Amino acid sequence: MLVACFDMEGVFLPEIWIEVSKITGIKELALTTRDVQDYDELMLGRLRLLDQHGITIDKIQEVISTIKPVEGAREFLDWAKSQCQLIVLSDTFYEFAKPLMPALGWPTLFCHNLTLAPSGRIENYNIRIKDPKRRAVLSFRDLNFRTFACGDSYNDVSMIQEADHGCFFRAPENVLADYPNYSGYTSFDELREVLTGLISSNSELERV
Repeated sequence: MLVACFDMEGVFLPEIWIEVSKITGIKELALTTRDVQDYDELMLGRLRLLDQHGITIDKIQEVISTIKPVEGAREFLDWAKSQCQLIVLSDTFYEFAKPLMPALGWPTLFCHNLTLAPSGRIENYNIRIKDPKRRAVLSFRDLNFRTFACGDSYNDVSMIQEADHGCFFRAPENVLADYPNYSGYTSFDELREVLTGLISSNSELERV
């Protein structure tokens, strides 16, 4: 049985923080894990900016409510869930992601959560476990599942490396250049072909 693990933002949804940056006019909030490899550095910077500008969870959720899935994402997810076990592994937060799940067909989502003040101020972020994407894939492998991992950013690299088969999807040139041994795809049709091949194969998968 194949377990297919996907990042969420940049794959099935636009980057939430980029959308928040557009609406608020705070350019620094447009930085993502495509730009900054240290996730703690990235999140601490985001929280400082939110405090400086008085932006609460309500404002962010207002922006999130306008976000639509990437074209073709829902159809791909519906198809993939009918073919294999599909898990979304994301470094977002349930407080951000939950309103978006109906549009994606409620895939299983592993991510983090926030500490919120009664005022709506985001006080802190709570990482479920260190390097959660890689460790999730490793756990699936320990359970004797074959694994596939796909994402678009630096924080997806460790799960792609840990999986039996991994690739990038719509990743920026800097990420692809830093990890040239992994294939990069740009359409859901290509991903469908990759998954179809893996699902139909009963042989042990080699890492790429």
